[in-house]
Amino acid sequence: MEKLPKEKFNVNQNILIYRDLLLPYSETFIPAQVSALSRYSAFYVGTLKSTDQNRLISPNFKQLNLSDFTRYATLSRLLFKLFGYLDVDWLKAIAIENPCLIHAHFGPDGLWSLPIAKHFNIPLVTTFHGYDAILSETSLNIPSLSFKLYLKRRKKLFKEVSLCIAVSQFIRDNLINVGCPTDKVLVHYIGVDTNKFQADFETIRQPIVLFVGRLVEFKGCQYLIRAMERVQSIVPESELIIIGDGHLRNELEELAQTRIKRYRFLGYQPPEIIRDWMRRSQVFCVPSITEPSGLTEAFGMVFAEAQAMGLPVVSFRTGGIPEVVADDKTGLLVSEGNVEELARSIINLLENDLLWQYFSENGIHRVKTLFDLHKQTRKLEVIYDNLLSRFSC
Repeated sequence: MEKLPKEKFNVNQNILIYRDLLLPYSETFIPAQVSALSRYSAFYVGTLKSTDQNRLISPNFKQLNLSDFTRYATLSRLLFKLFGYLDVDWLKAIAIENPCLIHAHFGPDGLWSLPIAKHFNIPLVTTFHGYDAILSETSLNIPSLSFKLYLKRRKKLFKEVSLCIAVSQFIRDNLINVGCPTDKVLVHYIGVDTNKFQADFETIRQPIVLFVGRLVEFKGCQYLIRAMERVQSIVPESELIIIGDGHLRNELEELAQTRIKRYRFLGYQPPEIIRDWMRRSQVFCVPSITEPSGLTEAFGMVFAEAQAMGLPVVSFRTGGIPEVVADDKTGLLVSEGNVEELARSIINLLENDLLWQYFSENGIHRVKTLFDLHKQTRKLEVIYDNLLSRFSC
């Protein structure tokens, strides 16, 4: 096949956003950050389409998916990941967009992006969101063969990437522990759109404990259900609302049926429905745990979203959660796995109006100060500026 010559581009303002799967429904934080860019434009590149993509990526943003440029998508993806082979038609389409920088989300995507960055001689930024920084080759239950390949080649990524962004200090520490040079990694919180996630002081709060997350082991929903048994014995009118889905759903529904009286499993819900439940609820609780593999909560954007809406948080003191939730100021964090402490904290917020109000006001202020999406995206653009000013094309 024809091989395109390497080209050098003058610095411009177009960013290539790389995500191998465009775009899982759970990754709303990626298009939120992209849409908040003000001095840079962006387009998306990946190799595989998600059935969720049309609901997440605005039609205003171009998508260049490898599967749209080749009759042999599976083979082309395999050659790309194993050997860095770049399909010529896909490459031509990317060249037309004249990118000045690649921003890949998740470690594996950074690794897959290296051949593209090399071809166009542009810097590569990779944001690490959690498992990509925590898991190692010795970890249990590595999710896929593709991820095993990433773990074997992660040091290559650390050597050749221009910059690693960690979504929390917790993730930065983990990146350094697995070999990332300290001078190549910085912490940058993505942020929450406080124009969308804002408190509604007219909606009457109900004694609802809200869980939003995937129904998988490390999200800890099983601990919350057990805690709600104690909560409902003291506050019988309280109700547990569970939004999200996953392989544990049937098991968790059976547990809830045997332990508690008032509960609902709502499955996946769109952002506007989640925001409506956050306005109505009195306590937000996702008691994430640390799995034996080391997998745990990297930061927890949903905790910031809840606080932005004036909804106090109760959770375990796990992973990056203490960075987003200020214990005894915006919520209550308890020892990981302690169901009794979890229940007492939920009861406290359901019954203590003054404490609830204090946490609610502090949470709104904390998010606006530290985790506002638009403020954080301005900081990201400065990161881009500084990187481009040092990069010799």
